[in-house]
Amino acid sequence: MSETARTITLLRHGKAEWNDGDDHERPLAERGRKDAPAAGRWLAGSGLLPDLALCSTAARCRETWKLAAAELPQRPRTVYEDRLYEASAGELIALLNEVDDEVAHLVVVGHNPGVHALADALAGEAEGDLLPRLNRSGFPTSAIAVLGFAGSWKGVEHGAARLSAFWAPHA
Repeated sequence: MSETARTITLLRHGKAEWNDGDDHERPLAERGRKDAPAAGRWLAGSGLLPDLALCSTAARCRETWKLAAAELPQRPRTVYEDRLYEASAGELIALLNEVDDEVAHLVVVGHNPGVHALADALAGEAEGDLLPRLNRSGFPTSAIAVLGFAGSWKGVEHGAARLSAFWAPHA
């Protein structure tokens, strides 16, 4: 089994408009359109450059990723994944287990409560006060959690990662 260092970056979609229509097609609100590029700049400034992006097919996630990825020096290959919409932590872990081991750094663009639950579930360890900060914040819109682990994507499970960064645009 490979002990390759891997990174999972979780990005929650930006603040979305509320409407009476289809939840899946809700666009970003003005604040979301401002915060998503800030998230991309934070990623780029941190040197966190993913090889692959898994992005929910929901309009607010697609728009968030388009704006955030535009701030990166190179846009990674992006796969729009229906199963990210309304996914639980367990369903998200199952998706991570499908990632090819050629990928060293994966970004997942998704929704709460799934991305928060996933960050909490994976983080067996955390630097400093990151885990309490993550849990106090509730993982706000456009927030980013960065987790690292060693091994194969097939081995991702509860407690397998270390939370190394948490950023939110208004924290």
